[in-house]
Amino acid sequence: MKFLVFSDIHEDKKHLAKLDKRAKDKDIEFVIIAGDFTNFNRSLTQMFKKFDSWDKPVYIIPGNHEEGEEYTVTIQRYDNLINLHKTEVEVGDYVLLGYGGDGFSQQDPEFRKVARIWYGKYKKKKVVLVTHGPVYKTKLDLLSMGHVGNMDYRKFIERIKPKLAISGHIHETIGAIDKIKDTKVINPCWDGMVIELK
Repeated sequence: MKFLVFSDIHEDKKHLAKLDKRAKDKDIEFVIIAGDFTNFNRSLTQMFKKFDSWDKPVYIIPGNHEEGEEYTVTIQRYDNLINLHKTEVEVGDYVLLGYGGDGFSQQDPEFRKVARIWYGKYKKKKVVLVTHGPVYKTKLDLLSMGHVGNMDYRKFIERIKPKLAISGHIHETIGAIDKIKDTKVINPCWDGMVIELK
């Protein structure tokens, strides 16, 4: 399966125009957005209309700029948009697991609750994990003051061994790619990445 993934465009028209072209490519089966596509929900409806116009499934988690009821209620109005936050969706042979919001915490008790459900259901499946905040101790979360990512995400990855883990939030590490054992971890950010999984 081939898909486009991006995050953190913050309503930027230049980035959106490029992504719009790529998303409409016939080879792209679906799109994943890892949060922060608005500036504190300001253009939420316009952004959702644009994503819906791509006429293919668009799986979205909120970033720290889209948290709250407005995001949850508004996304339901669009046929092609799927709220992936705290839920899972089977796509082909894969399962997409999504957890959005925050990005600043190194530990997340709410994620641990969701993860407990996922452990039992998806331990032996091919998994793609989508979070807004980065995983701890990777190239994706390394800033001048050290690693700032989420330790609970890392524990989850080490235990469930997804094929791919996607996150954004840290603008300083856009395009970063790393590995946790066999799991590839990426920060596609506003440039986006086309991913092919078999």
